[in-house]
Amino acid sequence: MTAQISGTEAEAFTGTKEVEERARFDVAAFDAWAAKAVEGFAGPLEVRQFKGGQSNPTYELVTPGRSYVLRRKPPGKLLPSAHAVDREFRVISALYPTGFPVAKPYALCLDEAVIGTTFYIMEKVEGRILWDGRLPDSVPAERTAIYTAKITTLARLHTLDHHAIGLGDYGKPGNYFARQIDRWVKQYRASETQPIPAMDKLIAYLPTTIPDDEQTSIVHGDFRLDNMILAPNEPKVLAVLDWELSTLGNPLADFTYFLMNWVMPGEQRGGLAGLDLKGAGIPDIDQAVEIYCRHTGRSSVPALDWYFAYNIFRLAAICQGIAGRVRDGTAASSHAVAMAERVAPLAEAGWGFAQRAGA
Repeated sequence: MTAQISGTEAEAFTGTKEVEERARFDVAAFDAWAAKAVEGFAGPLEVRQFKGGQSNPTYELVTPGRSYVLRRKPPGKLLPSAHAVDREFRVISALYPTGFPVAKPYALCLDEAVIGTTFYIMEKVEGRILWDGRLPDSVPAERTAIYTAKITTLARLHTLDHHAIGLGDYGKPGNYFARQIDRWVKQYRASETQPIPAMDKLIAYLPTTIPDDEQTSIVHGDFRLDNMILAPNEPKVLAVLDWELSTLGNPLADFTYFLMNWVMPGEQRGGLAGLDLKGAGIPDIDQAVEIYCRHTGRSSVPALDWYFAYNIFRLAAICQGIAGRVRDGTAASSHAVAMAERVAPLAEAGWGFAQRAGA
């Protein structure tokens, strides 16, 4: 999960660039490993770094026969349990045979001696990554289809039998929100750089007011528009990306995080607040809930204000983690500093939703 960015900034996150000095690795050592670990891999190899992916550095690997994607842990001091690329590899390896849209996984390397950190290799899926939730380049009918495809893709994830595909131990069942709040409080405190009263209020409020809902499913953890690759010429999701925060948990955490788009201002990435949704062809929040419920068998999604407070708190805690990495010199994006500056405004927004929920 990352802080929202404006549509005008999206260009800076699209495509590849020369590999940054701090993100470079021994290409010869990698090439020797890949030749043995990845069937059909053969150089010569060109390595480029994707502009996005500030949490886990991500690279395009171009060979004469095929292009691949490499995801790695960033080098340097890291927070406990963060940057779990091994978990990413495990979940996409379990999902790929089901036909759920993920990139084909090729190989995982736990030997840090190869490039300095754990990493994995997957296919490069060709398609569109859309950054602006308003979909300015689409006509209303396509916007309707794209949003419907996104919601039904998430519903499909939440209705998969995680036991049947080997993910029964991918997370702990039950008490998901309590455990998540505890986790993000600890990570926030570990990265704290200044007192933020609104965060302290949320930390006190959220654990004592968790809605009663104990469903368990695979949750993505950062399900949003720009973590999906769409087909070049149709509103079809080809691959869901960035599974770093995935686990077993309450599916409403995933879905209500996605619903944040409807309450975020339009100048924010994905933000739809204030937009003429009907005219744009985008489902309103009630219609989005209805689509999700229809595909998951739920009757409703109550307590949205509490879930919004929780999701904004979690986002603020993640941004604070980025602030901590800026402090420690391990942030992998020049945009990290600006994201870190959004912790306090996010906390205030989260507390506003908590007050609407009854705080």
